Amino acid sequence: MSELLKRIDARTKLAGSNKLEMLLFSLGKDQRSGREETFGINVFKVREVMRIPEITRAPDMPPSVEGMVSLRGSLVPVIDLIKYVGIHNEKPPEIMIVTEYNGHTQGFLVESVDTILRVDWSAMKVPPEMLTVQMGGLITAVTELKDKRIVMMMDVEKILADTSSYADDITIASLAPLNLGEKTVFFTDDSVVARKQIQKTLEALGIKFLFSTNGKEAWQELQKVAARAEATQQSVKDFIQLILTDVEMPEMDGYVLTRNIKSDARFAGVPVLMHSSLSSSANQHLGKSVGVDEYVPKFEPQKLAEVLSRLLSVSASRT
Repeated sequence: MSELLKRIDARTKLAGSNKLEMLLFSLGKDQRSGREETFGINVFKVREVMRIPEITRAPDMPPSVEGMVSLRGSLVPVIDLIKYVGIHNEKPPEIMIVTEYNGHTQGFLVESVDTILRVDWSAMKVPPEMLTVQMGGLITAVTELKDKRIVMMMDVEKILADTSSYADDITIASLAPLNLGEKTVFFTDDSVVARKQIQKTLEALGIKFLFSTNGKEAWQELQKVAARAEATQQSVKDFIQLILTDVEMPEMDGYVLTRNIKSDARFAGVPVLMHSSLSSSANQHLGKSVGVDEYVPKFEPQKLAEVLSRLLSVSASRT
């Protein structure tokens, strides 16, 4: 197991090249359908993989939260993904994937892990609407392997939101309008949970917004805005005052999107704010290397509000 993940730290170089490495895993065969699906999680979010240690049960937890385990002196919540997804599998899980993102560490119980798959983000497609509905919005991207298996990438942010006090609505409710005049932010994120929180934060701040659900779609929409600006002999800054982007998105990731924006003179003076659960110093450095103006970890609405206020104030002063 350790051999499978021993070089994760060396894979940071993949970011910025529109490539992704996923740890593939199974939740077992669903007794109702007879199918065994393959799921994936970004390797950058995986800290380690292990046999399931002793779990301490705790009262008043959501049904899919099994309890807590002690890892190197820290208590980590454990989520049974088989129960969470609703798969009817009589075989108990054997493996725990320890994940770390957004400043949270948690264990995901799965039946087995497979391998690490390297793919281009362009090969990760937006899931069809039928699958989105069937999985309750849990899948953010899909790709097909050479053996015809479909790999479904999980929205781990949604899992955390559903099983903990992840989204801070109280903090968002306490935010005051910025009173910077009429401002419009364009944001893109493939996570339903993230989009809802960004939207709530912007509404609390009194900021108008446009959005898309992946990097490729975002770039297409931004090019339309730039074309409209040119046709009316205006600046893009007259339409959009800031662009906020996630990193992990199907078809085009946030690094490539940022590079496209920063290499297009029509977007000069429009700051790009990267908003991601991949908040390590290495990822922040990569964001800066492609021209990102600021980097804010998910989900910190107060911090997001502070950075938006500063960047939009600077943008207004340069207009």
